[in-house]
Amino acid sequence: MKQMFAAAILALVAVAAQAAEPMSAKEFERYVTGKTLYYGLSGQAYGVEEYLPDRQVRWSFLDGKCKEGFWYEEAGQICFVYEDTPDPQCWTFYAEGDKLRAVFQDDPASTVLYEANQDRKPMLCYGPDVGV
Repeated sequence: MKQMFAAAILALVAVAAQAAEPMSAKEFERYVTGKTLYYGLSGQAYGVEEYLPDRQVRWSFLDGKCKEGFWYEEAGQICFVYEDTPDPQCWTFYAEGDKLRAVFQDDPASTVLYEANQDRKPMLCYGPDVGV
């Protein structure tokens, strides 16, 4: 009986999470500005992004190589453009408790990132390759 009750609660939580409303650009900006967020994918560390003033960002795949960029809102999605990738990468962000969930191109069958941790400290970025 307890197992059935627990399973029912988990199912309701999952449905509620899927029914969450996407964050607006204003909500997203209020949540992220001044923070460094660490993202996970399928239980593994994926990357880190530092959210700077004026919608500027710095991204890394946790390898110390950082990409500068910016974000903007388009058609309800938050789109990112980075210095080495001119095509926008658009995501829908959802607030789930005190964390974020990001769905690439608003397609749950695609990449779904979860906020794993956050910090107010800048992320680690190495300088350009020397002697190469």
